[in-house]
Amino acid sequence: MAFDFRLPDVGEGLHEGTLVEWLVAVGEDVALDQPFARIETDKAVVDLPAPRAARVTQLHFSPGDLIEVGQVMISFSGDAPATRDGPAADAAAAPTGNGTSDSAAPARPPSVAALEDSDPRSFLATPHTRALARKLGVALAQVRPSGRGGRITDEDVERAAQQPVAATRPTTATPAAPSAVTAPPRAVPQVIGEEREERQPLSHLRRVIANAMAHSKRTAAHVTHVDEADVTDLLAIQKRACQHIETKGGPKLTLLPYFIKAAASALIDHPLLNASYDEDAQEIVYKHHRHIGVAVDTADGLVVPVIRHADQKDLLTIASELADIAERARRRQLTLDELKGATFTLSSLGPLGGAFATPIIHHPELAIVGLHAIKDRPAVVDGQVLPRKTMFISCSYDHRIIDGAVAARFMHDFLEMVQKPDLLMLRL
Repeated sequence: MAFDFRLPDVGEGLHEGTLVEWLVAVGEDVALDQPFARIETDKAVVDLPAPRAARVTQLHFSPGDLIEVGQVMISFSGDAPATRDGPAADAAAAPTGNGTSDSAAPARPPSVAALEDSDPRSFLATPHTRALARKLGVALAQVRPSGRGGRITDEDVERAAQQPVAATRPTTATPAAPSAVTAPPRAVPQVIGEEREERQPLSHLRRVIANAMAHSKRTAAHVTHVDEADVTDLLAIQKRACQHIETKGGPKLTLLPYFIKAAASALIDHPLLNASYDEDAQEIVYKHHRHIGVAVDTADGLVVPVIRHADQKDLLTIASELADIAERARRRQLTLDELKGATFTLSSLGPLGGAFATPIIHHPELAIVGLHAIKDRPAVVDGQVLPRKTMFISCSYDHRIIDGAVAARFMHDFLEMVQKPDLLMLRL
């Protein structure tokens, strides 16, 4: 029996998703639980599995299309037969997502079709980049990627499409008109370069980020508290620990696990910064678990995977989990569960962190800490001015719920563990 597959709510509160790519073709048989499409949701890129064995009869959307929950995205014709003729013949006459036949679609250069369609999943590129490559007649297999993790960017495609163009123009002699007075030569304006602009639709993830940031700024009453921390002693301990771990083959230990552990420990004594605000019920929701979200910069945009129960884990465990989720975040391989449930967020740009910034709260949380660049600065130590490793740490909080004194006390305890790592060790 034929049946239609509608986009389900594969995430918490999902309303729509962007079709990244089809993993099947019209006329192809699929097995139970076989992935047939990749969908980019608000939080991750997920594979959709077939609900039963069947044959694909129609694909209702094209890669890059936005699909709302409940819309029919693919049609099947009952259970898959024991034998099949293969998808190629059926696909040639099958209707596409817009109701037209494939023969009516704009033809691509043969070289592009042969190289890209041989295995389109082997190239890391967004739907927009793939569409740009088709428009410019560029085969993704011939493009040298420059994006993180081997991703092909729009700029990579445009460079591949550029061809040397002759810049000279033939000139012809023009006989001079008879004149009693010789006119002075006119200045010829020099052409510096072509004025160009282009429009690029926002990716699904970027739309989600834009809406989330705007919603947070519209609703939360943002106030930012900034302190300076002397991390000289912390850096010394981290350096010695790294030397020891390297001999044992352990995970890479950066400073971030220390900050995660310090924040999670401080939140135990300051539960309001670990809470959320239910606006509809007008209630503060106190969380008895410390799940720390960590902002990770990816080629597609900022994502926030979560270290769960960070207050109960040692530094090596946090470091190992952090390295794993950061790498998979950049590959867009995180599960939805790994991207939700944070009670507090840390945002760090490392050496690019600047002096300080005012991070935006990750709704529905009530606070976020920003970690900024470590620099050599003069400091007074025991009455002497000495060079020290210092950094600014900022905490943005929702002033509707959190008063300035509450945030200041949290930052005092947080910085005390950062500046005096021996105190942090007591929390392990």
